[in-house]
Amino acid sequence: MAKLYSDRKLATKKLLPKKETIQFILQYSKALRVVKVGNLNFETIAN
Repeated sequence: MAKLYSDRKLATKKLLPKKETIQFILQYSKALRVVKVGNLNFETIAN
């Protein structure tokens, strides 16, 4: 079978998000409410 992958490993970039992105995700997660009723989940955003 032919070799499908190269021996050379690709360099991975370290991804650093912006401060604004982190703040947005934190604020969104604080506003999100999940209510479980039986087998259903209702997601609401309190904004």
